[in-house]
Amino acid sequence: MTKPIHKELHTPDISQGGNGFAAEYYLEERYKQPRNNGGILKLYYALRRFIPRSLQLALRRQYAKKQMQVAFPRWPIEPILVERTEQDMKSNIEGSSEGRIPVINFWPATFRSAVILTHDVEWDVGVRNIPRVRELERKYGVVSSWNFVAERYPFDKSIFADLEAEGCEIGLHGLYHDGKKFSSRAIFEERLPKINAYLKEWGAVGFRSPATHRNADWMPEIAAEYDSSFPDTDPFEPQSGGCCSIFPFFLGNLVELPITLIQDHTLIEILQEPDITLWKNKSDWIIRNHGLVNIIIHPDYMLSEENLRYYEDFLRFITAKENLWFALPKDVAQWWRNRAKSTVVLTNEGQPVVDGPAKDRGVVAWASLGQKGVEYAINQ
Repeated sequence: MTKPIHKELHTPDISQGGNGFAAEYYLEERYKQPRNNGGILKLYYALRRFIPRSLQLALRRQYAKKQMQVAFPRWPIEPILVERTEQDMKSNIEGSSEGRIPVINFWPATFRSAVILTHDVEWDVGVRNIPRVRELERKYGVVSSWNFVAERYPFDKSIFADLEAEGCEIGLHGLYHDGKKFSSRAIFEERLPKINAYLKEWGAVGFRSPATHRNADWMPEIAAEYDSSFPDTDPFEPQSGGCCSIFPFFLGNLVELPITLIQDHTLIEILQEPDITLWKNKSDWIIRNHGLVNIIIHPDYMLSEENLRYYEDFLRFITAKENLWFALPKDVAQWWRNRAKSTVVLTNEGQPVVDGPAKDRGVVAWASLGQKGVEYAINQ
């Protein structure tokens, strides 16, 4: 026999995301206001194909200096939901008789954080470069997900079987990559049946919108198990902003896996960073806060040894970390779904255990207050 003792605080517990606003205010980007520069961006992307590549980069680099100064969400780290979660958990601990409370660990078993490696294949040159990128990943013993644009370029779909045979995952990266899917409800409804048909045909359960265009109200209509189109914070994308979360969350029944590291093209080509310090610092912060490290690497941009070095440096850095769960996006989404449906209960012997669909992989963590804030100890 078991009995419930504590309704799991589905980490992060952000029902009041900060400043009195509900979580959806941030997660669904309700805070966004029309900006005066919106017309400039739309004009740029409308004319981009007529602008020489060198001039495109020069314009983007100049504009990026302004973009990174945005007040909210802050970049590269927006801590509002992490801080709110910490405060809520602290209040619950202080209100408990034992000075600690049992919760389901953030990730399966004793893992302290999760890592997913994702790739958006934007052109056929990216398809041809997949073996080179996979060779590097095999060197570090990791697998990844690969998102293909269904009707932008021709490719032999036998590549799906090849990748899946290595333990990788296939996802859908939209139909055309033309930036129009969310431009109107009519276009969205016109394209949705074909999007859902490709997901079924490919046996794919994950979706990422081209150029990370997104609409929190419409996303749940996509027949996928998870989406990964919302950055936690990114002022540089065509649709700037972010969900402010380093944890998965739900849009209806759809699990959203936020993109938590700056994209490779932005790091290398726009910001012209000489190394991966931005990736490393953000990853360390995410791991300290038990979140999801979610990086996008485009095989289309990994054509030179110099660019590929950035990815290898990241793989060397992240695989050297201890106690991280390297998983496929579909497995992270399923875990988060199972975890959300589970609770902590007491056995007849008085021991807290996980009950529900996460019980096979979930463990109890005791949340208590330490010198640096809330600390989590595994079932001690």
